[in-house]
Amino acid sequence: MIRLIAFLGNPGKEYSETRHNAGFMLCDYLYPNLSWQVKFHSAFAKDGNTIILKPMTMMNLSGTALSEAVSFYKLKDDEIMIVHDDLELPLGKAKVQKGGGLQGHNGLRSIKERLGYDSFYRLRIGIGRPVHGDVRLYVTSPFKSDEKITLSQLFSRIQCGDIFSGKNTEFTILQNR
Repeated sequence: MIRLIAFLGNPGKEYSETRHNAGFMLCDYLYPNLSWQVKFHSAFAKDGNTIILKPMTMMNLSGTALSEAVSFYKLKDDEIMIVHDDLELPLGKAKVQKGGGLQGHNGLRSIKERLGYDSFYRLRIGIGRPVHGDVRLYVTSPFKSDEKITLSQLFSRIQCGDIFSGKNTEFTILQNR
């Protein structure tokens, strides 16, 4: 059973609607009315018995927040879900999986370094990979208007699914492209 859900992103208004903040965006969509506090270097809230975290460190230091919360609550790997953007999935697709490679994601790398494992659950939100250009600039660039519509439709599908049960689940929204 998932007891902690960490939604990854970068703090600050300049990053609020960027691809790297897909995790934060989903959190805001799913939990618009939570009462937030600051704890574990994060925006911290509870939804029933579930701990909700939005690390307030930069993405590449997400492990700091996670390790503090996991240690405090004495959580096991199968009680943790990390929600993050994923270059390897196309925009409009999301996938739940347990463990797996880091695929160059610096937030996941930081979490693995601090926890000592990467066997936690993940909700991977597809942002697609740029055809040309610097990946770092791509992930910190804002979603375009049509991409925001696709993302909103995906978030609606995710909200209706049983994603936090830890089952392997995929969600796909077909794009009009």
